[in-house]
Amino acid sequence: MTKLVTGADAPKIALPAIDGSTFKMTDYLGKRVILTFFRFSTCPFCNIRINRIVKRWNEFSDDTVMVGVFDAKIGELTKRMKKHNAPFTIVADESYEHFEKHSVVKSFGRFMIGALRSPVTFMQATLKGYFPLTLSLGKLSIIPVDILIDEHGKVVKAHYCKDTVDHIPIDELIAFSNGQ
Repeated sequence: MTKLVTGADAPKIALPAIDGSTFKMTDYLGKRVILTFFRFSTCPFCNIRINRIVKRWNEFSDDTVMVGVFDAKIGELTKRMKKHNAPFTIVADESYEHFEKHSVVKSFGRFMIGALRSPVTFMQATLKGYFPLTLSLGKLSIIPVDILIDEHGKVVKAHYCKDTVDHIPIDELIAFSNGQ
C-alpha cells in the first residue's frame, strides 16, 4: 500500500467503465487527468459531487480526462450512474485492489464527522434521490481521495480527504483542467 504523493507516477489502473470500455491510465499520457477514488455507487455524497461536477462541466477544458473509481460491481455501478449521464469516465474496482494499493483509508469516525458536518449536503443529496443503499460498515467508512495528474503522468496533487465530503474544490479542478 502506497500513499500517492506529489511527483509520484500516476496509478497504473485498468478498470471496466460503465460505458462498456476499459479505462487504462496509460492511454492518457500527454493529458491532464483528474482521478477520484469515490466510495460506493449509492453514496449520497459521491452522487451529489458528481451531480455538481456535471452541472459545471462546460467550465472544464474540452479535453479534460476525469475518472471516478467506485468500490462496486460494474453492473450495479452502470445502473446507478445512468441518472448522471456524466461526460467523464466512471469505473468499477470490483476487487477493491486499487483502493488498497493506493492507501485509500476506511474510518467510521471520519465518515461520521463528514455526515455531521454536512447535513445540508446530505439533505440535498437525498432530495435528489441519492440514498445510501448499503449498511456495510466497510463501504460506509471509505474516505475519498482526489488526485491531479499532469501530462507527464506525474501526480501534481494527492488529496486524501479528511472525511466523506472533503474534496478538492470544483473551482480548483476546473483551473487544473484549464492548465492553471
